[in-house]
Amino acid sequence: MNPFSSGTRLRDMIRAIRACKTAAEERAVVRKESAAIRTAITENDPDYRHRNLAKLMFIHMLGYPTHFGQMECLKLIASPGFPEKRIGYLGLMLLLDERQEVLMLVTNSLKQDLNHTNQYIVGLALCALGNICSAEMARDLAPEVERLLQFRDPNVRKKAALCSIRIIKKVPDLAENFINPAASLLKEKHHGVLLTGVQLCTELCKVSEDALDYFRKKCTDGLVRVLKELVNSPYAPEYDIAGITDPFLHIRVLKFLRILGRGDAEASECMNDILAQVATKTESNKNAGNAILYECVETIMTIEDNTGLRVLAINILGRFLSNRDNNIRYVALNMLMKAITVDSQAVQRHRATILECVKDSDASIRKRALELVYLLVNESNVKALTIELIDYLEMSEHDFKGDLTAKICSIVEKFSPQKIWYIDQMIRVLSEAGNFVKDEVWHALVVVITNAPVLHGYAVRSLYRTVQSSTDQETLVKVAVWCIGEYSDMLVHNVGMLDIEDPMTVTESDAVDVIETAIKRHNPDLTTLAMCLIALLKLSSRFPSCSQRVKDIIAQYKGNLVLELQQRSIEFNSIIEKHQNIRSTLLERMPVLDEAAYGGKRAGSLQQSFSNSNGPRVNLPNGVAKSAAAPLVDLLDLSSDDVPAPSSSGSDFLHDLLGVDLSPAPSQTGTQNQKTGTDVLLDLLSIGSPPAANTVPDIGILSLGQETKAPVTKPDTLTSLSSGLTQVPSTGGALPVLDLLDGMATTPPAPENNGPQFPSVTAYESSSLKLRFDFSKLPGSPQTTSITATFTNLSESVYSDLVFQAAVPKFLQLNLDPASSNTLLASGNGSIVQKLRVTNSQHGKKSLVMRIRISYKIDGKEVLEEGQINNFPRNL
Repeated sequence: MNPFSSGTRLRDMIRAIRACKTAAEERAVVRKESAAIRTAITENDPDYRHRNLAKLMFIHMLGYPTHFGQMECLKLIASPGFPEKRIGYLGLMLLLDERQEVLMLVTNSLKQDLNHTNQYIVGLALCALGNICSAEMARDLAPEVERLLQFRDPNVRKKAALCSIRIIKKVPDLAENFINPAASLLKEKHHGVLLTGVQLCTELCKVSEDALDYFRKKCTDGLVRVLKELVNSPYAPEYDIAGITDPFLHIRVLKFLRILGRGDAEASECMNDILAQVATKTESNKNAGNAILYECVETIMTIEDNTGLRVLAINILGRFLSNRDNNIRYVALNMLMKAITVDSQAVQRHRATILECVKDSDASIRKRALELVYLLVNESNVKALTIELIDYLEMSEHDFKGDLTAKICSIVEKFSPQKIWYIDQMIRVLSEAGNFVKDEVWHALVVVITNAPVLHGYAVRSLYRTVQSSTDQETLVKVAVWCIGEYSDMLVHNVGMLDIEDPMTVTESDAVDVIETAIKRHNPDLTTLAMCLIALLKLSSRFPSCSQRVKDIIAQYKGNLVLELQQRSIEFNSIIEKHQNIRSTLLERMPVLDEAAYGGKRAGSLQQSFSNSNGPRVNLPNGVAKSAAAPLVDLLDLSSDDVPAPSSSGSDFLHDLLGVDLSPAPSQTGTQNQKTGTDVLLDLLSIGSPPAANTVPDIGILSLGQETKAPVTKPDTLTSLSSGLTQVPSTGGALPVLDLLDGMATTPPAPENNGPQFPSVTAYESSSLKLRFDFSKLPGSPQTTSITATFTNLSESVYSDLVFQAAVPKFLQLNLDPASSNTLLASGNGSIVQKLRVTNSQHGKKSLVMRIRISYKIDGKEVLEEGQINNFPRNL
């Protein structure tokens, strides 16, 4: 016999394929066998049709094409015998799916088999329909399936229930036809039928509110009885798993009760007792019991309020945290994160166990436990939890230190009871993991120190002690160098000693030694070197006796290859040598910086070309709130216009505070900046330029690294922060210094004039919403256009959660300011105003164009409107 004839047994073909040593040999065997099957199909050979289809299914599982055998499935299904139908239906489920047009041909055969007298053939048809049913087939065959829910054989009823789930998922409108038959299944004694009946009722509740109301009224008591029988049932070998009767049915009933009890106090009251029994009687020494307890806890936390039950549920989760199985501990931590919003006091009782999970060897458990600890922190326990976390920081793994440090910094910043405590904890963090601390965090620490005059001496002494033993932590060195440069006189003379401090002796030379050591140890880091040079210049003013030594150290960088350091070295030496009479005025202590205003600058620093001003907020690991990236890929269809505009950082303070700005200043075409004498002095010292008249300063927090730091938004404000932005005053001796330095004369600022006027345009209008743009330009900045967007509601419904998104091509830069509100009153009663700024790099060559997306909610239903704006006035 030909080994590849249609009469070859399936076993022989499998053996031949497995004997192949290469993929090419396997393809050859499959190709020959497929050819033989095609020949048999062409000859319409009925004797081996079932065998050929079995081979095709195996070939299909190997990944080879078998579409030529689809009609054979239909022929076998139409056969009268059970064996042929079984192979036919199996092939139908494996070789076809609901998208195949040929599937429509099998609907009549399925209808006949659903009405067949042989219950096994009925079961085959139900299995096939439950796997590949399309919407059209569901509408045609739903009456037969509904009838079979009352069939005499429990196996058929079980399969009919599962098939019904597929039907109502495909056609939710048919759900009402299955409500009564599904409710009758909940009275079954056969566990298989009962299990599928509960599952069917659960799906009905998801797609139909009427079904949910019906089951709440009619079936809640019956489900409670079923669960009580399961909990109290004696040993049943046919259903027993690990000493528990049918845990699968347990879990399905608990999930269904959860749906019935959510938002309904009466139904919740009916199930309170049985949930308490399940929680107390189920043993947790086996996995099946833990699964039931977990579902029971989730049901308790979902149904309407019962304080006693919730405390019991949280205690079960606390026991889970002591389990040796990592999976059980992980799901317990997940559930506790949900429970903390419901009953935080009960979760607080397990704080010690949760803290131990932070130290777990499993990385997933550590991270989840850390997130939970972060949620547990409040004003009453912040000190204890912070101490625990910082103590663990020292011994934590390197990969985990970044997340842990970010959370600790956020906790300290958010819940700090006193500034001295805040300074102490931040210094501890910097000494243990300073290299993991983000720039905006230590910037905030510097601002807080400047705002606490009583703690200036304490802070500089604490930093001096700490930096002696932690010189490898670069961020700590930066903060210490800045404070020593500002408050070195308080360090040397022990000014502002607190009762909790021990006296210490620091000489002027010791202060210079710390800076010199930092320079040598962190020589590759440009930021630290620049800060050290500024600190040395200030020390030369505070300690005249050390001027020569400071000058020698600074002079080492006169020939440095980094232009910034070379320039600072030459300028600073010039100040030390030639301008001693004005050096003390020039280098006097920095004015106090406003904490609230600095936080506001951090909040306004996130600017991108694709802006989403009112988007959802995302909690970053360090507690900083940041706008989520808007899904604007489909909004902008302008071919490769995905290059983001340069982001502008919004922190003016630390440029003046640190005297460090290595980021290139953006130039504006057609604008000639008028420099005052103070500007010249600042240029000489490389401390950046103050803003020109009638303009808003736009200076980054600190950009000394090789990379541009992503701008950040405002963190949780520290306790007892002051508010209001204060302008740094010019020192009295600044003006006479000009002639001494370079003989520069002051130039008055350019007079203010008004820019050109442009007409307003209706940018977008629909039957429900109108958007108007008003335009203005800053004097001398023809490329930049300020746009005021005004939203008006034309309907009779109130719009809530309004979010405006916009996208522009890459030759445009777009900045969105926050909107005045996110609620738009009905019928034009009020409006929302939002400011936009557009910079056109191709001004005069290309016109403005913008795609917009406006989303809002009406009675909780989200509405989305989109459009493109092409009617901008010319010359924008």
